[in-house]
Amino acid sequence: MKSTVKTNELSQILAPIALDFKALDEVIRLRLASKVALIDQISSYIIKAGGKRVRPALLLLVSKALANGAVSPHALELAAVVEFIHTATLLHDDVVDESTLRRGRETANAAFGNAASVLVGDFLYSRAFQMMVGPNDLRVMEILSNATNTIAEGEVLQLLNMNDPEVDEESYLRVIRYKTAKLFEASTELGAILSGANDKQREQSAAFGRHIGTAFQLMDDLLDYTADASQMGKNAGDDLREGKPTLPLIYLLENGSTEERLLVRAAIEQNQDLPDDVFQQILSAVQNSGALDYTQAAAKREVDLALECLKEFPQNEATTALHALSTYSLSRQT
Repeated sequence: MKSTVKTNELSQILAPIALDFKALDEVIRLRLASKVALIDQISSYIIKAGGKRVRPALLLLVSKALANGAVSPHALELAAVVEFIHTATLLHDDVVDESTLRRGRETANAAFGNAASVLVGDFLYSRAFQMMVGPNDLRVMEILSNATNTIAEGEVLQLLNMNDPEVDEESYLRVIRYKTAKLFEASTELGAILSGANDKQREQSAAFGRHIGTAFQLMDDLLDYTADASQMGKNAGDDLREGKPTLPLIYLLENGSTEERLLVRAAIEQNQDLPDDVFQQILSAVQNSGALDYTQAAAKREVDLALECLKEFPQNEATTALHALSTYSLSRQT
């Protein structure tokens, strides 16, 4: 499916919540404040690094779509909560993966050390839990507490999959749905709750987020082999160098030549820096084997399922933005 939405048009897609995003920035700034100077310093460093904030955007858009433009008084707080949870997972991820570059700049662990990054990640989690009690709604706390638990399980599953060339597509998709898609799902389900949606709309909202979250991660898998550091904001090929068997590699392991399969198996199993010549051989094999087309097709299937979920939504500006954001997920370059 060819998208008519260019990647630099994301701000246009999110126009219905542009003012909400400005207000969200202020909520984030206020809620990150701490009397501990290092927490303030690292938190400011992370927030200034930017990011698309897709998860809070989905929460706000779903809430507006199902309430025909109305905004819950708790929407911005919960949008900040999901962004804090997401940021905490990134801090911990970068320590585990020993990453040095994210969003085009040094990771927090590279700049401040592993210990500080882990502890500030813990601060973000605990601050998120302080904030989630604000709506005084057990459904909100249940969704967010279940999501954080599932994300942690996904992190452990991914750790178990590292350097394992026997990981199949089903096992990998399970990691995606736990580690990445679950917070997307929580964000959209929270948006439905805040809007006062009925049970059917709430279920479809959660499913929409789950499918879009899966599509976003699959496209990240693809971009790891097609985008450079200036586009991705991280080092291209990081997944392979870290021994992560993502979908393009899983496809190549199942469909490549004997030589290609042996090369990929050895690369995934390695526990040291991958030589550039080996990486280039694998990159060429991935790009010429149909692995990227296969990954793109898998992402498109998820987007198609997400769009089906929107049939339960009223037609308005926010719903149109959700359609456009779904399409954007397939065309983005970052």
